[in-house]
Parts: sequence; C-alpha cells; structure tokens
Amino acid sequence: MFYQGRTVLVTGGTGFVGTHFVEELLRRGARVRVPVHHRPLRVGVGEVETVEADLTLPADCVRVCQGVDYIVHAAGGVAPAAVTNALTPVNPLSIINLNLNVSMQMLEAAWSAGVGRFLILGSTTVYPPVTHAVREEEAWSAAPHPVYFAYGWMRRCLERMAEFVAMKSKLQIAMTRPSAVYGPHDDFDALKSHVIPALIRKAVARMEPFEVWGDGSEVRDFLYVTDLVQGGLLALEKYATCEPFNLGSGTGNSIADVVRILLRLTGRQDAQPVFDATKPTTIPFRMVDISKARTLLGYDPKVSLEAGLAMTLQWFLDNPRWTGVEGR
Repeated sequence: MFYQGRTVLVTGGTGFVGTHFVEELLRRGARVRVPVHHRPLRVGVGEVETVEADLTLPADCVRVCQGVDYIVHAAGGVAPAAVTNALTPVNPLSIINLNLNVSMQMLEAAWSAGVGRFLILGSTTVYPPVTHAVREEEAWSAAPHPVYFAYGWMRRCLERMAEFVAMKSKLQIAMTRPSAVYGPHDDFDALKSHVIPALIRKAVARMEPFEVWGDGSEVRDFLYVTDLVQGGLLALEKYATCEPFNLGSGTGNSIADVVRILLRLTGRQDAQPVFDATKPTTIPFRMVDISKARTLLGYDPKVSLEAGLAMTLQWFLDNPRWTGVEGR
C-alpha cells in the first residue's frame, strides 16, 4: 500500500530498467509520471502521465518534479566493454558527464520541489577489485578497478553528493548498488549492448563462428530486472536513509555458463563457441553480498539465470520493433 495513490516520477521510464519500474508501480496503484524526450513510452500508454522534458536542462528537471511524492531515478547512460575500452565512436567521458550532470540536477530539483523520497540506482563499479562477494562497507577500502576508474569514481561522487543532500534537506534517499542487470527491454544494439543481449543477438542470428569476447571465465552476478525492481522499491519504502544496499542474484556465473545456456535454448547445442581473449572485457570477477538487503529489506531475488535468459530470449524473439531487428 506504500505506493498506492502516490505520484512517482520515473526518470528513464522509456528505457530498459525504467520501463520495468513503470510496470510495477502501476501494478501497485501509483500515479506514474515519465519524462519523454527521444524515446517513446513502451508500457502504460494511457495510464502514465508523460511530460516532454530534456533532463540535461536544469529547468526541465525542476518542472518534472513538481507535485511528485517519490522519484525513481533510472535515467542515465551505460558503458559496455567496447565503450569503456574506447573501441567505439562513443567517447566514454560523454557517458560519465551525462550521468553526473543529470543525477546532480535531479537531486537539486527534487530538493527544491520538496519531493519526499528519491531512489538512486547506483553501480557496483564503486567497488575495488576483489575475488569474493563484495560487501557494502568495502566500497571505500581501495580505489575502483582500473577499468572502471572514471565511471567508478563518478558513482562514488554521486553517492557522496546524495549524502550531502540528505543531510541538508528533508529529502529521504534510498541508495542501491545493482549487479549486472539484464532482461526484456534491454539494449540489443551491436555497439552498445552488454554481454547478455549481445550473446542473445548472436545466438538468434546463428552466427558462425559464435564469437565471445574474453576467455569465458569472467564471473558476474547476473540480476534479472524484475528482481532489481523488487529490491529498489523495498529500499525506497523501508530504508531511505542514504545507506547503500547491494542488489544481486546471490550467485555467480561465468560468461561460459551464459553461452552454454543460450546455445541450448536456441537449439544450437552443437555450436562451438570461439572465445577471444584479445577482445575487450571488463573485470574478471564481480559478485555482491546481498545479506544486508535480505536482512533489512526482506529482499528475495526470485529469477534464476536459466529462467531469466529464457524470458529475455523470448521477449527478443517476440519484439522486433524494440530490438532493432525489424526491417533488417
């Protein structure tokens, strides 16, 4: 009942993660508002209040915050391995600048507009390199991994700025650090996608050879997007105290595991993946300890990697309009 009848602004509500927050908030009876700029609304058409706004402009940030009870801040750019390693025309600094400026402007606008609560969807790039399931308190024990040097420090900066806002204003801030999120509505663009959508696209296209960047041993805590939404909304409701919570699946899987499952799901068990260790990847190991979220929030991720991959694959097959396959 916490969200029933409340006006909730979902920034990035036309994108991957934001779309799922919109769907769940509507199910919970919230009045949902979404800023719309370049992309159309994907879900809730006719139910969601849309506002034409460019969140790189401070005045638009202030305008969309008026009369809002809570904010789910899901807007921002993402940086897959090819971008992080400067192998695409996208300048990595442009993504860092976008995230920093939009997030700072939204925090300022929320403070000025008297918004009650604000959910930050942070990043595990704040953590130093470790080979165990990392705990929240380890974020400041050393510098971020060199691969994430700029992005990780930007995320750390945003967390500190959020703490400042929480100290100086009445805005209550919930802070999460999701692991590697995937699921329906993800970005399947060949140049911008993360590992799971990239592998799904290759598997469906029956690419031969089936090339995989890296040697396959890289371990990630893959988090299905609805489990992220569950954890984020729990944090906003129960622990908006600017204290970070890891959100993950509670398990680690290698890229080779993902490849094996996807080849089976697409009927390509006989395919021989070619792992190319010369191609860019990010870090060799990243898992998060979710015991704090389990204990304090009641967080309980539901979707296994195999089930999540099957649902994401089916969505990709069923939605050529959104995946970029239509018309090719």
